[in-house]
Amino acid sequence: MTDALRVVLVDDEAPARSRLKQLIADCAPLAPAKVVGEAANGREALELLASVAADLVLVDIRMPQMSGIEFARHALALQSPPAIIFVSAYDEYAIKAFELRALDYLLKPVRRARLLAALERARSLAAPSGEALRGLEGAPRRHLSVAERGRITLVPVADILYLKAELKYVTIRSAEREHLLEESLSHLEQEFAETFVRIHRNCLVAKSRIRGLEKADVQDGEQGWAVLLDGCAEKLAVSRRQWPVVKEFATGQAGSK
Repeated sequence: MTDALRVVLVDDEAPARSRLKQLIADCAPLAPAKVVGEAANGREALELLASVAADLVLVDIRMPQMSGIEFARHALALQSPPAIIFVSAYDEYAIKAFELRALDYLLKPVRRARLLAALERARSLAAPSGEALRGLEGAPRRHLSVAERGRITLVPVADILYLKAELKYVTIRSAEREHLLEESLSHLEQEFAETFVRIHRNCLVAKSRIRGLEKADVQDGEQGWAVLLDGCAEKLAVSRRQWPVVKEFATGQAGSK
């Protein structure tokens, strides 16, 4: 890190950012740091980090559009992810979750002495692990993040047709295009169990996009079933193992219409 920590502030409330900025200036004689950028939400922060080098991000947890925890998960896709300190108005019970996962946090209203200690510790603080962040937030992410040309591309989960594992990547297919994601298909299935159904050991499809099933040659001329999706010309093979689950879901879906 440079002599002065390069800090980005992320909070949807401008007065909260102003207070943190002033506190950081007050701490500078003992813990050299400078604010190099501000953002009102996680999406803005990710765009900012594509053009501004930062050592540390102070991010509010509860924000519209994208929580601070989801932002932190997406920031890990950056080539040089910054250290992150969460700013929270959570009660003591909720804060235990951060302590158990060794994630640093500041309680609102932030006090100068506590911020000073956090800034001093930040010099040796690494970016949080994906595993620690994964278990911290109950709700699934609203987006998946893909690193492309040094920037983070956010893919809304609501726009995804299917997720297919291929070698060490997962292909994200939306109506517009494909992206490659470095995440485990099993982890994605667990996180988005309400949104996707597994049709094959290597494929999850969006439940809301299923428009029917069709007989098809699935392998070496062998007859099986394929899933038809809205907005997708590709027919996706259903494995024998997953057929009972897919059939039950598709039948229930048709019966509810």
